[in-house]
Amino acid sequence: MATEEASRHGAERVSALHLRWGALSGVVKEALQFSYDIACQGTSLEGSRLIIEDVPVVIHCANCNGDRTVESIQNLQCDLCGELSAEVRQGRELQVVALELEEIEEFVS
Repeated sequence: MATEEASRHGAERVSALHLRWGALSGVVKEALQFSYDIACQGTSLEGSRLIIEDVPVVIHCANCNGDRTVESIQNLQCDLCGELSAEVRQGRELQVVALELEEIEEFVS
């Protein structure tokens, strides 16, 4: 997706990819970081930086009627009243939010 977007904008290469990542996204952050350079080889992303913004896990507490950030994904419970909740409002994100592109420079002689 990032290589297609870079090409669409006439960029020679991508210098950085900005990603929003939540702990409940189903992707292990360390595995993503480890494999990024390998996955980018031979593409316009080769040599680019992966910049990850961590998104906290937020649940909705029906008892307090409010959204609460949880301390651990192992314990989805309100930090005020202790009520367990399965209503996750945030923390499943795995989104590309920005690309830093390097444009092709044309030389005129």
